[in-house]
Amino acid sequence: MPTGVAIRDPRRQLFEAAERLLLRAGPTALTSRAVTEEAGVAKGVLHRHFTDFDGFLTELVRSRIARLEARGEGLIAGAGTGSVADNLTAALIDVFDAVGVAVVSLVIARDELRARLRALGSPGIPLMAEAAGVLRAYLAAEQDLGRVTGDADVLAPTLLGAAHLLFADRESPAPDTAAVHRVVTTVVSGAVR
Repeated sequence: MPTGVAIRDPRRQLFEAAERLLLRAGPTALTSRAVTEEAGVAKGVLHRHFTDFDGFLTELVRSRIARLEARGEGLIAGAGTGSVADNLTAALIDVFDAVGVAVVSLVIARDELRARLRALGSPGIPLMAEAAGVLRAYLAAEQDLGRVTGDADVLAPTLLGAAHLLFADRESPAPDTAAVHRVVTTVVSGAVR
């Protein structure tokens, strides 16, 4: 690997390399050597920016959580517009994009990573728990507007779990929008006005 060459955004470069590896080979393929090779940087770059490899993975997942929460703010701000089912369908497709599914697999596969994320305040299965929180907040906003009558505390994890089952098989193509929409409308059918 080249040395002495300035890297514009090493953290982003390493995160993108890890995401490519996750997509191509799954969570077991992630090692510090594999990530730095994929990123085209010296191994020391990772350790210069992160305490250790699990620290790197923790920040990778936290970056996905931050992305999710930022998009969730837009979803919540849009309460009262469009159809509830369409809004939920789009949100779930976003949560479970290919990288999102791979990151959930990574979190489930690595005990130390999960422990570190929980120590930072991510309950349950990190990323999934935050996604449930975003859905819960959106449904609560729709309840305040009178468009949803069901219990957001029950609907949010039910939607998330049902969608995860649709997307979890990384070997098969992702479900199409119609399939996700069908699940969403079934789950919320008794709760949406």
